[in-house]
Amino acid sequence: MHTQVFRSSMLLLLLATALPAIGETLNEQMQALGIDAPRERLPAPLFELPALDDSRVRLQDYRGRLVLIHFWATFCEPCREEMPALAALAESPGGQEVIVLAVAVDRGNRRGVATFANRYAPQLTVPLDAAGDVRAQYEIEALPTTYLVGRDGRFIGRSIGERDWTDPAFRKLFERLADQ
Repeated sequence: MHTQVFRSSMLLLLLATALPAIGETLNEQMQALGIDAPRERLPAPLFELPALDDSRVRLQDYRGRLVLIHFWATFCEPCREEMPALAALAESPGGQEVIVLAVAVDRGNRRGVATFANRYAPQLTVPLDAAGDVRAQYEIEALPTTYLVGRDGRFIGRSIGERDWTDPAFRKLFERLADQ
């Protein structure tokens, strides 16, 4: 009898670790990727910033789309290392589900931001927050910090620190969120 219980327990343990999570909640999926869900889904503060190409980037123009707002700076080593992964995300088939706004928070370094972005992520939209107003609205205390904003304009989650945005698990998350 003990042998049968042991075998059944081992089989359940094996299945639990070998198979992907069935019915994994959205919060569990985000947590596994290092994205913290808010207790309450508040509206993301609206902003309008100049972009590197001299256009204006307005968050409200992306209403109805999933938006990844990524705060970074050229002086931030993890930010520089992460930028190619963000660029790859924007170019990938999974990137169709999410708009990437790479908000540069460098002060007085437009040329440096442009040089870096044009070299490593020319396809990204790079709004410039040189005055730090949007950074303050979003309470950015560490770089890189990334917010995920839903189609409804409300926060879905926040990630602090470098991530590998090319990880297939992110693509699955974005596809899941796009279907909601």
